[in-house]
Amino acid sequence: MEILWVLMALAMFSLVLLPVFRRRRAGIQLASPGDPDAADPANYGFLRQEELDIRMPGPDHDLLDVLDLVQRTQDYRAASQLLAGTETDGERRWQRVQAFAGAASLELQQRPGGVSETPGGQWLRVWRAEQPKDAGGAAVHAEFLVQQAWRTSTPGTDEFRIIMEEAKAACGEAALLSPGDPVPYIIELSVARGLAYPEPEFEQLWLKILDRAPAHMGAHLAALHYWCEKWHGSREVAYSFAEAAAARAPQGSLLAAMPLFAVFEHLPEVNLVRSFYQSEVVTRAVHGALHAVHAARPDDPMLAHVRHLLILFLVRGERWSEAMNQLVHVDGHVGALPWTLTPDPAADYAIYRALAVAGYEANGGSPATLSH
Repeated sequence: MEILWVLMALAMFSLVLLPVFRRRRAGIQLASPGDPDAADPANYGFLRQEELDIRMPGPDHDLLDVLDLVQRTQDYRAASQLLAGTETDGERRWQRVQAFAGAASLELQQRPGGVSETPGGQWLRVWRAEQPKDAGGAAVHAEFLVQQAWRTSTPGTDEFRIIMEEAKAACGEAALLSPGDPVPYIIELSVARGLAYPEPEFEQLWLKILDRAPAHMGAHLAALHYWCEKWHGSREVAYSFAEAAAARAPQGSLLAAMPLFAVFEHLPEVNLVRSFYQSEVVTRAVHGALHAVHAARPDDPMLAHVRHLLILFLVRGERWSEAMNQLVHVDGHVGALPWTLTPDPAADYAIYRALAVAGYEANGGSPATLSH
């Protein structure tokens, strides 16, 4: 009987992986790097796995320069100046606040401090102490607390609730320091999810964001999490929220890609249907995201986020050429969904990239035929 269960498990396992790691007609599979038949991503100008930057979804050279300076000198002033010069209602300010908070949180995790050691992220504590009225520092501190809650404690525990309540208060302080800035309210969306705000309270929070930045993609993605089945909504509610956002998206807005994120949030843990990624709901969401990418401004800070998620769906849907067209735009930076949900984002991204290259070449593609 045990042997029968093992055989059944192996059969299910092969059904799950076969659509991803093999092309039915061309027989695509990953070869080892030294294999003479292995497709080489370097032929397309792609970076080696160890060179991939996992901090950001795409390039923000000003941010990366400042991050390096702050972490090297432990002086917050460059971060304060960068945020002060970043428009309050745009996507980039939200991304930069997340990046500074994440850097401080990771520093603290790596160097918790002790009798003779200064804890990591000390520059953020100094920032708040020396510049208590700095709106940028207040927002980074609020986001830092949110990330600490999710990183160091478990939802539902007293420890988690205490940190989230502190984050909620910090969001309120940050909002008072910059009344027109949507970022403190966007940070609070994560608090709302963690503390299970009742729907009327969540809706009031969401209206404050819509009043300040109605087409903010980052805000919509944060709100989507609340409405997902695994949190406080359902698949139907999440899909409805995403489709409504796409329907009212201004020309050139990446909100048209929201349904793809809703589909991603509700992917089955185990998929036994080989044609799932060619299904109507997935195909419609992918086409919406491709249209959004085509129409978006090249410098839209959220563009890389959409491209990265498209890579996953296009590879799993065996749409190799389209996957390659996305890869050439984002390769080098992999700090985005879906890769950041795995323990090794660079390795996960590299697997999908290798699959895309192999599939592309198995269907007659080459570096010479790939448009950049």
